[in-house]
Amino acid sequence: MTAITGSNDMDKKPPATVDEYLAIVPEPARTTLEKMRKAIQSAAPEAAEAISYGMPAFKYQGRGLVAIAAFKNHCSLFPMSGAAIEKFKAELAGFHTSKGTLQFPLDKPLPGSLLKKIIRARIAEIEKPPR
Repeated sequence: MTAITGSNDMDKKPPATVDEYLAIVPEPARTTLEKMRKAIQSAAPEAAEAISYGMPAFKYQGRGLVAIAAFKNHCSLFPMSGAAIEKFKAELAGFHTSKGTLQFPLDKPLPGSLLKKIIRARIAEIEKPPR
């Protein structure tokens, strides 16, 4: 399963920025990811955007916070930690989850309030001093 890149033409350069990635994602996934991007920026305004493994990623204090991506039949959130998915397991009951991935329909982003809770939990994980 690979994230949408906009073309199967191997000669084309992969997106270098989140804006470039979103520009090649077809609707309705583009709007879904744009809504998620805004929610992530709202919950973590100091997070830096990047492309990691061909997907839009957000870094906090130099560490992976979350990544998002569009696929043929769904969109995904990668919280970079299974702990975030486990913590909100009850609220995620209607979504397909695995150890490190949360999948949802192309046309329905995660509820903004739930996404913000996941972001805040990831920030707390990153800020937690090592034992």
